[in-house]
Amino acid sequence: MLVLGEAGAAADAHLRQVENAAGDPEMRQAALALAANRLDEAEPRLRAILRARPTEVAAIRMLAELAIRIERLADAEALLDRALELAPGFDAARFNRAVVRHRRGRGVAALEDIDHLLAVSPDQLGYRATRAAILSRTGDYEAAIADYDQLLAHPGPAADARLWLSRGHALKTIGRRDDCLAAYLRAVELSPSLGEAWWSLANLKTHRFAAHDLARMQEGLSGAEVSDDDRMHLHFALGRGFETAGRPAEAFDHYAQANAMRRSQLPYDADVTRGHVAALSRHVDAPALAARRGQGDPSPDPIFIVGLPRSGSTLLEQILASHPQVEGTMELADITTMAAEIEARTDGSPDAYVRELLSLDAETLAALGRRYIEGTRVHRREGAPRFIDKMPNNWMHTLLIQLILPNASIVDARRHPLDCGVSCFVQHFARGQPFAYDLADIGRYYADYVELMAHVDAVLPGRVHRVFHERLVGDPEGEIRNLLAACGLPFDPACLEFHRNTRPVRTASAEQVRQPLTAEGMGRWRTFEPWLEPLRGALGRALDDYPA
Repeated sequence: MLVLGEAGAAADAHLRQVENAAGDPEMRQAALALAANRLDEAEPRLRAILRARPTEVAAIRMLAELAIRIERLADAEALLDRALELAPGFDAARFNRAVVRHRRGRGVAALEDIDHLLAVSPDQLGYRATRAAILSRTGDYEAAIADYDQLLAHPGPAADARLWLSRGHALKTIGRRDDCLAAYLRAVELSPSLGEAWWSLANLKTHRFAAHDLARMQEGLSGAEVSDDDRMHLHFALGRGFETAGRPAEAFDHYAQANAMRRSQLPYDADVTRGHVAALSRHVDAPALAARRGQGDPSPDPIFIVGLPRSGSTLLEQILASHPQVEGTMELADITTMAAEIEARTDGSPDAYVRELLSLDAETLAALGRRYIEGTRVHRREGAPRFIDKMPNNWMHTLLIQLILPNASIVDARRHPLDCGVSCFVQHFARGQPFAYDLADIGRYYADYVELMAHVDAVLPGRVHRVFHERLVGDPEGEIRNLLAACGLPFDPACLEFHRNTRPVRTASAEQVRQPLTAEGMGRWRTFEPWLEPLRGALGRALDDYPA
């Protein structure tokens, strides 16, 4: 073991490696390949360097960057851990690790890295901007806004449109609508072709574009220097603008162009989803679940809200989070991460995943449940005994939830398939949801969801409480009382006044759930009825069997 002085000398030597790396021909070739995104060339070059020189920290960092680009974030973090173990003063690696930890949802650890860097370089604006983004993700919005204000106080490039845009996002989440609107308008003023700023205005749902706004966005589309990302956001925003102006044909045309662009960026194969649903339905039956009764972690704390995006799940979250015994958190990735880890131990086929899931012993199931409870504790700030995980895609993992957390509540938020499908199609999601950018994909996804939840109802009768959005609108008090009872909660009148709740809301429905419940949005699909045959055809029985 190195004594303290020797360790410091070794770290200094590794930092000198970084400084000298630019003059190393092998490192230079690897760096050029990485810069050109020739990853199939860069990876073997970097691995060859590390076989010869395992402590070459610059190469370790470059290999971590490559892992980031192909979304192997756990591998990237492990590599950066090693680089910083060898060279604790390697600030570039520490910054990379902060970003990776942020992207992995490990906000507390990411803040440790960023605060370490800011202690050394307090005027580094890039560190400050990253800190603000991390704070927004961890839910400390006031601190994030303070960081954005500090950044925007600097003249020059720091005070750009994207900072105003990010500040607007944080303000929207905590319900400061007027300040949010001003921030988005400032972003548009500074960068009229910034499509995300226009879409953010459209995504307020309550904002209406004037005719000159539509003209400015259309002018932005014609610009030769407009990026594909800006162009896509402008199409989404124009779709919303023309829709609210009562011009559905033009609206649908822009929505269709936006979705086609986004669909080309996100690989999605509906047959893969179908295969997973079929495998779960085929292998997970009532006897298999009965044999595991009493296993898993016994905690009743979580309330999972599952379903499709735009199904009314944020409304249910807001209602439940208005109860004094319940805390709203966010769409947590912990369950999907666990499922991915289980799948990674197999050949990747749906049947192999289900067999692996059913092979987990009682000790492992309990450990996974405890891991979920402990891992989500960072999001529980209010000390309430219950909390909500509103990741909609967890419908696919309902049976995993049952195995590891058998006493958790599960709520299925369901909305008319045409309304839900159209609402997905006209929405640009900040991340994920790759099925949502093609009408036929949306229809198949909805149908698969309905099929799997029907299987869950068959093998675990009464386990999932279902809330149909239309029934909630028609009888709010009755449906809310039923919802609370299903979650083992006493009735509380605050749940009827959910729109008065000032908690942060991160989803696209943030503005809507701060208003009293209305029927607005029901039947929206009729606006676009002439273009919905791909959705109708893919939904099949899921549409025919939806309760009136």
